[in-house]
This record gives sequence, structure tokens and C-alpha cells, in this order.
Amino acid sequence: MAPDRTLRVALLGCGTVGAEMVRLLHEQSADLTARIGARVELAGIAVRRPGRDRGGLPVDPALFTTDALSLVKRDDVDVVVEVVGGIEPARGWLIEALRAGKSVVTANKALLAEDGAALHAAAAEGGADLYYEAAVAGAIPLLRPLRESLHGDTITRVTGIVNGTTNYILSAMDETGAGFAEALERATELGYAEADPTADIEGFDAAAKAAILASLAFHTRVTAADVYREGITDVSAADVASAAEQGCVIKLLCLAERSGDAVSVRVHPAMIPRSHPLAAVGDAFNAVFVEARAAGELMFYGRGAGGAPTASAVLGDLVAVGRHRLSGVRAAGESAYADLRVRPMGQASTRYHIRLDVADRPGVLATVANVFAAHDVSIGTVRQSGRGADAALVIVTHLAPDAALAATVAQLRELDIVRSVASVLRVEGS
Repeated sequence: MAPDRTLRVALLGCGTVGAEMVRLLHEQSADLTARIGARVELAGIAVRRPGRDRGGLPVDPALFTTDALSLVKRDDVDVVVEVVGGIEPARGWLIEALRAGKSVVTANKALLAEDGAALHAAAAEGGADLYYEAAVAGAIPLLRPLRESLHGDTITRVTGIVNGTTNYILSAMDETGAGFAEALERATELGYAEADPTADIEGFDAAAKAAILASLAFHTRVTAADVYREGITDVSAADVASAAEQGCVIKLLCLAERSGDAVSVRVHPAMIPRSHPLAAVGDAFNAVFVEARAAGELMFYGRGAGGAPTASAVLGDLVAVGRHRLSGVRAAGESAYADLRVRPMGQASTRYHIRLDVADRPGVLATVANVFAAHDVSIGTVRQSGRGADAALVIVTHLAPDAALAATVAQLRELDIVRSVASVLRVEGS
């Protein structure tokens, strides 16, 4: 630390989150000084367009630079805060900082999910802290409880709603009966969805967060490539209505589960009972349900995105690393000692909700049931309704390996009596 007990911070990025962080640093300067034991001072802010109008942001324009790497390398920088996102060049900047002994606070879920091991290795090499509470679920205090508060327990399962955009869309479809396209358009108008919503609606954002959660929960390196992923673009108004008829809602879930010497990590839409704690999570809120052997069931809930909530999490990390630097200590590094095998999706146990359009004639149900039996999949419930020469079958299975369920659906598509497999959704939480 500098002789005058000043914590000098290099900020990489000044978009929605970065700008909010600058404002909070200005507004809460006295409190942050008291909490850390040193004054926080911005050493520089790396941006792509220094001359851009930033709406009266309380910061000296001379602090802006386009040369992020040079800013990171400066000897007078103690902590690097990165809110740019993406893999490169952020990875190079952060590895440079950590190897030089500068603590890093980042909200970069994509980088952590792809190459968190390299960041942790650089932190260990430089004796620096790597904090990233804001990378998952915004302001919700979630990652630190997983890696600190529950460190003496065994976590068995993590189930979460970790993407606000998709949760808003699915909640709107459930409440209003709207189709996917209509709900997405409304989410865009309200600012919940980006101009290009692909990362959200195709599940990439949630998959990155699932990898981070699983890595912390199970002390195992899990990358985004290990996570099975499906988005919500195929969820229809009919699917939502069918779920409602069975007392369920559809949510995009991230699920990480430990079984023996393996873990399964997946992101996909699923039906959950309205009695489940996650079913009531509406709008753009996030929530994560953690199950541990000793602690039991825990729920973390709040706003998972947005400038102010995310900046709140960033500042919380900044206080922690600032205290460590002041006292000359370092937080615990990566915990990946368990090194559990990541189980492929086909081996994950789940249930299916299958809606079939079939010919309405004798023997149809028996033929369909034989297909399930051939793959050792047990049927839980069946509902049938007729429409002239056609009928609709809604089948909910018992738990079975996903591979067996998928093979069952594939064979059903080949039957002459099956006009179409109208919908396939997994069922969780019951």
C-alpha cells in the first residue's frame, strides 16, 4: 500500500456497471475509507471512447485512457477492476495484473467459465486476490457463501434462475398467455433484453454462470464447455399452458448436482411445481436454491443484473481485497481438490413431459407405452383428449437417464400413429 494509505484502483470499462461504480465510489467515499482503512482513489479508467458524453459522471476526464494494458502495468496501481467482459483482451490484462501481485475484481463470467484456471494460477503466482462475486446473480451474495460460509459442508445440488431476461420472458408468457416472440419484444422495450439477445435466450449466459457455481460448490474445475445447454426459443404458449394445467411453471434452470464421484451441470427450460420456491421468482429477478448435507436447503434471491446491483457486488469485493492488501494477507485461492468427473447429459437423471399428436384409434396408447417400456422408462401420468380423427397425449415420466428418455422420444417420432411430437420439456423439482 502507498504510504498515505490510499488504495489506487484501475477501472477497465465504464459502461453501465463501470459508470455506476464510479458514482458509488464518489457518493460513498467516506464510508468506503472507514470500511477498508484506506482511501480509494481511481488511478485511471480504460475505455474505447474517452471523449464520449458520460452524463456528468463525477470523474476527472484526464483519468480516461484507451491503453488498458499500460494502465494495468502502472506501478502505482494496487487493484484492477474489470467490467469490460469477453474473453480477449480481458484475459491478458487480468493475468498481467495478477502475476504482478495486483488484486483483481471482475464481473467477467464468460472469462471465468472458459479459463478461470488460468486466472487462479496467475493469482497464486503473484500472491494476489481474485474476487468475482458480481459474475453470477448481480448483487445477490452467493459466491462467497459457497466458497466460505459453506466450506465446511458438502453441497449436493444447486438449482438456480440466473438469467433475468429469460425469467422475465417466461414469467410474462405464464402471466399473460403471450407467445415467445411477443414476450421477447416486451423485454427488449423494457431494457431487459439486449439488441442481440442470443447469449440470454440461447442459454450461453446461464451456462457460464452454472460453470462458476458448480466449480465453487463441488471443488472441481468446470468450464462452460462442460455444461449441457438449451435455450428457451422453442418454448411455446401451448407449453406454458400445458404446464399451468399441471400446476407448474416453466423456468430456465441451471442445475448442478453431485452424485458419487461425478457431477452433472446443465442449463435448460424445465417445468417445476408452483409449490417450489423458485416458481414464485418472477420478472427479471434471480434466485438460487442450494442443498447441503448439514445446512439443508438455502435460498438466495434478489436482482441479478443492472448497473447498481452489479456495482454493489463489485464494491463489496473491492472492500475485501482492499482490507487484505492493507493487512498484508491473501484470501484462499482456488479449491479444486475434489477433481470430480463431469457426467455427460445422457447420464443425468430427469423426467420428461411429452405432448404427442396421435391418430385417435384403438391400440395407440398401448403402442406408445411399449416404446417407453423398450427403453426402460416408466410412465408416471397420461392424459388423453380427442379431436376428431386425432388425439393429444400428454405423458409425464418417472425419473430416468436423459439418454433413455431422448431415445424414447426419437422412436416415438418414427411411429406411423404419431402425427408429431408437439413438445418435450424436462420436469424438475418434484
